[in-house]
Amino acid sequence: QVQLVESGGGLVQPGGSLRLSCVASGSFVSIADMAWYRQTPGKERALVATITSGGLANYADSVKDRFTISRGNARNTAYLQMNSLKPEDTAVYFCKADLLVAGAARMSWKDYWGQGAQVTVSS
Repeated sequence: QVQLVESGGGLVQPGGSLRLSCVASGSFVSIADMAWYRQTPGKERALVATITSGGLANYADSVKDRFTISRGNARNTAYLQMNSLKPEDTAVYFCKADLLVAGAARMSWKDYWGQGAQVTVSS
């Protein structure tokens, strides 16, 4: 069984910083891209940042130059450093990982999601 667990959310004032962490654990063979998404009530989940297994990162325009995605040395961990936070960054942040898992007959790549971490930016 595979599990993604996010941590590090909370309440912060505008202009402040937070760091989110995501750890993938369980029975998987390999891990490729990891990503962070966010969602607010009534809206679709939106991509925030992605990072390949080699460390190549991409960002949504709304967070460029403020957020930094990175991978841990163990490769099963991703971080999102969020600086200069704005009230419009308030959302539930989800981690996603592309994992190679063993099935009954063969291995296959599947997307797994964490449970989400609330980030609230407010004075």
